[in-house]
Amino acid sequence: MQRKFRIAYFAHSIRSDWNNGNAHFLRGLIRELIALGHEVVAYELSENWSIQNLVLESKGRRSVNDFHHRFPEIVVRLYSDQTLKDDAHWKHELRDTEIVIVHEWNSPALTQMLLALRNELRFKLLFHDTHHRASSDPEQIHLLGVSRFDGVLAFGESLQHLYIETLGMRNTWILHEAADTSVFHPLCCPEKKHDLVWIGNWGDDERSQEICEFLVRPISELQLVSPVVFGVRYPERGIFALENAGITFGGYLPNLDAPEVFSESRLTVHIPRRHYATAMYGIPTIRVFEALACGIPLISAPWQDIEHLFRPGDFHFVRNGEEMRKTMAHLLNDSAAAEEQALRGLETVLQRHTCRHRAEELTAICEEVSR
Repeated sequence: MQRKFRIAYFAHSIRSDWNNGNAHFLRGLIRELIALGHEVVAYELSENWSIQNLVLESKGRRSVNDFHHRFPEIVVRLYSDQTLKDDAHWKHELRDTEIVIVHEWNSPALTQMLLALRNELRFKLLFHDTHHRASSDPEQIHLLGVSRFDGVLAFGESLQHLYIETLGMRNTWILHEAADTSVFHPLCCPEKKHDLVWIGNWGDDERSQEICEFLVRPISELQLVSPVVFGVRYPERGIFALENAGITFGGYLPNLDAPEVFSESRLTVHIPRRHYATAMYGIPTIRVFEALACGIPLISAPWQDIEHLFRPGDFHFVRNGEEMRKTMAHLLNDSAAAEEQALRGLETVLQRHTCRHRAEELTAICEEVSR
């Protein structure tokens, strides 16, 4: 019988998914932890970067309201920068907590406060990393004091190796992202509005060349019917390139709306950021799990599935833009092949990559670190 834990999870934001794909997974993970009988409280800075940008969007307020409506069981407690300096507050807040998990997108002030309280309150402190910063900006990880944590949850094998080899962390575990299948599942939509949809943020030019090669050019050459792209932080030149290729730019899309958009589209693609195709290969990130969970055919730009998370045929890998164009044409012209691939990908997600799977894995990790 699995032990039930009192867990505090410190996220950059649970309420906002604006440029924050971590919220997708963490919402589902926390809900499944609660369903398993754990007591979980989520903490986030009241005026964090993601929520500040979200409320500026036309759909921002609705997005926050939809989160609270769809996840009523998740308790989110807000704190301010000033609160971080109040030791008495945190001693009271965390007095019965057994496991404290800190996501990597947090401040050194937070981690230093928790490290100072850990021995007195006797909780175990885990660091949860779902980003490429340990490779691209390791100094930021050092500032967080991760080497003093009780362990690291890494969302891929290549990232786990970085913590072992670079920081000498003895306690590391792999905890991949996964699909929240209470949200992401196939929806019936007989009439498709779009030949292709891509949901992805521009970011910091981490994949601008790849977006042109694997998305803009193939769509332009095929002259697809009403292709659409959703995301944030697109520069004017990026939006111009999309529109010049006949692609509608939809801007910010609340993550809870994504299953409906997938259902209205015949095909989607995955374009990994450069770090996940090179230095931190083998990590698919959340969008692959979510798309496959919705039962939509998917074509992926290059990355190496070194951990064999997926089976051959769950989706199509392509090596370059020309292969992307040919595979798009194949799946759009062969509905039977597209349906077969979509069903296979969905089957793999349901068997191996749901938030319930990850909640059970995290429970086992909590049991191990508590010993």
